[in-house]
Amino acid sequence: MEKLNRQNAGLENTFPIKVVQFGEGNFLRAFVDYAFQELNKNAGLNAGIAVVQPLQNGMINMINTQDGLYTLFMNGIKKGERIQEIELINNIVKGINPYTEYDSFLALAKEEELQFIISNTTEAGIEYIDTDTPDMRPPVAFPARLTVLLYERFMHFNGDSTKGVTIIPCELINFNADTLKEIIFKYSDLWNLDKGFNTWLTESCSFHNTLVDRIVPGYPRNEIEEYNSKLAYKDDLIVTAEPFFLWVIEGDEALKQKLPFHKTNVNVKIVDDMQPFRTLKVRILNGAHTAMVPFSLLYGNETVKQTVDGDFTGKFVDRVINEISGTLPMDENEVKEYAEEVMDRFRNPFIKHLLSDIALNSVSKFKVRVLPSLLQYYKNNNELPTELVFSLACLIRFYKGTWNGNTLPVKDSPDVVAEFDKAWATGDINHVVNSVLSNTDFWGEDLTLVEGVGAQLVAALSEIENNGVEAAYKNFSKEYQA
Repeated sequence: MEKLNRQNAGLENTFPIKVVQFGEGNFLRAFVDYAFQELNKNAGLNAGIAVVQPLQNGMINMINTQDGLYTLFMNGIKKGERIQEIELINNIVKGINPYTEYDSFLALAKEEELQFIISNTTEAGIEYIDTDTPDMRPPVAFPARLTVLLYERFMHFNGDSTKGVTIIPCELINFNADTLKEIIFKYSDLWNLDKGFNTWLTESCSFHNTLVDRIVPGYPRNEIEEYNSKLAYKDDLIVTAEPFFLWVIEGDEALKQKLPFHKTNVNVKIVDDMQPFRTLKVRILNGAHTAMVPFSLLYGNETVKQTVDGDFTGKFVDRVINEISGTLPMDENEVKEYAEEVMDRFRNPFIKHLLSDIALNSVSKFKVRVLPSLLQYYKNNNELPTELVFSLACLIRFYKGTWNGNTLPVKDSPDVVAEFDKAWATGDINHVVNSVLSNTDFWGEDLTLVEGVGAQLVAALSEIENNGVEAAYKNFSKEYQA
């Protein structure tokens, strides 16, 4: 079987470089590069991508060996049906390692048709390091490297306003573009760059906050022979992803013209404000994950799929999502559609998502992802949400650390674990509940002030301890559901 490259694939013509992408990992290749491929196919964008390796050890050599080509397998469930879609991605023109080819990196600034800068350098990537200097080859921080590249472009084209670029970071932090822009201006000041550069950044470039949502398991190491058997070539860069795709970008009509995703079937939303979509994802997808983990582990499940496929546990997750959905101030149909897609994603047979992996830092996750829904439900209905309160009871019980003689996968900071150990050491459920709810370090507020929640948690925990999760839930919900 021939090795994948452009000659063997009959794809020797390449697109002009219109995108510089910081990052070559599985996510960007299964998300951004796929999206631009669809723009090339359906909207005639003709955008080639130059990929910059962000870390010293990376995959650029492998990418260049295959002339930027790789196969994307999209595996999962759509409306209950199992699907697999296969696409050869062909828009990466070159890969550059700035640690060994710094001049080639700087040369990207001079590309006539460059329009977009994309990045995903992990959440820690958008950082300011004040010891970085413009003559380092390369500077340490990603924003410092980007500042150097943008300044090089500004100088090369003499501040030409038509040579500004559209900057779209995909790092998983809120207000990612605002943060990146702020750091670039700090470097401009620190390095005493030409004052016209700041004006060019402001007037000729644009920065766009984003939300990205797609599960990308990546290289299918354990099933690689099976995957390669479906291809007519040998591919060392196969990447797998779920079919679900959501990219929310803050932008205006001008950005919609630059990125005409309306001519494709890719779910990209260019909106004035992405925060409602971020809330939707955090509350439903991440919130349901967090709410199900202690509950399902105590029940005896190991994976997310096992949980949603189970008759008892699956119905519980459904009801959790229903409670959460009712608290969101968005279009009801949009929330319902997203919730249904989330359940399909949870059922994906191609992804083995271990509950123990999601259990990390469950208290802080509950505070951000679930607690706002619980409190909003109470505010809207003047009563507590049965499922979310029961999930909080399971969380408290989970942090006891053992269940039926087995050790539970509690993974959290020593301080958090110590607080739970101290509370549970008393053996008094009333004390445990009061101690946990009143801990403002956990929740950012004193939850004992929420009327009725303490009594309901004591009742739920007593049931769990005496009867196990399933019987406890049935007894608890019978008592507290209208």
